[in-house]
Amino acid sequence: MDMREAWFSVRCLFRLDAEAAATYEERITLWRAASPEQAVTLAEAEAGEYAADVAGEYLGLAQVYSLVDEPGHGAELFSLLRDSRLQPAAYLDAFFDTGDERQGAVEASEG
Repeated sequence: MDMREAWFSVRCLFRLDAEAAATYEERITLWRAASPEQAVTLAEAEAGEYAADVAGEYLGLAQVYSLVDEPGHGAELFSLLRDSRLQPAAYLDAFFDTGDERQGAVEASEG
C-alpha cells in the first residue's frame, strides 16, 4: 500500500424494499485510500454491487470519515456531528429510536 494512503469509513444509505413500507439500511464500510474522495468512489462502486445483490437501491448518500488511528480494538470508525435544539430523549426518539428499527436489546454484562 502507498504510505500516503489512510483508512476511511464510508456510510451509505440503501432502500431494500420498494413497497409502501420500505426498509432502509445504513452501512458503514472501511476503505484504504489516498483521499476521502477516492474512498467515496470505492464505497459507491461497492454500494452499487451490494444494492444489486440485495435487490435494493443505493440512495446516493455517502458520508466519509477519516480514521485518526489504525483500525483496531476500540478504534473510532465513524463520527457524525449534528446540531439540534432537542433535549436528549427527544433527540434519540427523532433520529435513533423511532420504533421502526429492526434491533434487539443487548443485556449489560457484569464485570
